[in-house]
Amino acid sequence: MQTAATHIGGVVPALGEVPVFAPGDRVTIATRSPIGHYRVPTYLRGKLGTVEEVIPTMAVDNEEEAYGRNAGSKGHYYRIAIPMTEIWSDYVGSPNDGLRIEIFENWLERI
Repeated sequence: MQTAATHIGGVVPALGEVPVFAPGDRVTIATRSPIGHYRVPTYLRGKLGTVEEVIPTMAVDNEEEAYGRNAGSKGHYYRIAIPMTEIWSDYVGSPNDGLRIEIFENWLERI
């Protein structure tokens, strides 16, 4: 029997999943060009970053939910730190500048 804690709006979350990555892990954002709605900006695909934080398992994979295909998420979001010089090779600001973005697990590849 499902309870309110395990059943959210018709989506069954896959709680208790173990994160694939940990803070400090170096990752590459996957280079893909799928059709449709995806939450990873094109300009970040193929860029290198570092996992700063593991975000608790989400009840919904919003990329799949946009198409009505979500039966509960089994992945995590991760806060990824990307140096500005990785994003823009001609960046002339402080070398400490960077971008933080939360990216779903299936978009990350271990370096």
